[in-house]
Amino acid sequence: MKVLVIGDSHGNIENLKHAVGFGKEIEVGAIFHCGDWNNVLSIETVLSFGIPVYTVLGNADIDPVLIKELKEKNTGYSDEVLKVELGGKKILVSHYLGKLKQDKRDFDIGFYGHRHSQEKQEIDGKLFVRPGALENDINFCVYDTISERVEFITI
Repeated sequence: MKVLVIGDSHGNIENLKHAVGFGKEIEVGAIFHCGDWNNVLSIETVLSFGIPVYTVLGNADIDPVLIKELKEKNTGYSDEVLKVELGGKKILVSHYLGKLKQDKRDFDIGFYGHRHSQEKQEIDGKLFVRPGALENDINFCVYDTISERVEFITI
């Protein structure tokens, strides 16, 4: 299964549409958002594509209405660290790398945001991936749970 990994969209609707549209075109089975949505329209935009969404809060996600929408309308949600089993993989999602590193649950890959650059690193035998940001540019990644391949996309 291919999954789209995005984050730090900070309310940039056009970039969200572009990234999620790409995901729809390649038939991803899920979307992971690493936090910093910034507004309800961002959530509605992503959900309108009909792909299951798993998400966490970012430091910019402070609006109580936004938080309520994230909790109620997404397939998976956590304030800090979300664990999901999908496509045979145990996946952790957080806005912060530090939170993933502190989590003691078993997992195969961890996705995180906050900094707006793309990064892939292995720490203590675990893979950690930051997809980049959608705030000013279009940076995201696609993870294939079968091949375990991470493909960074920059437009």
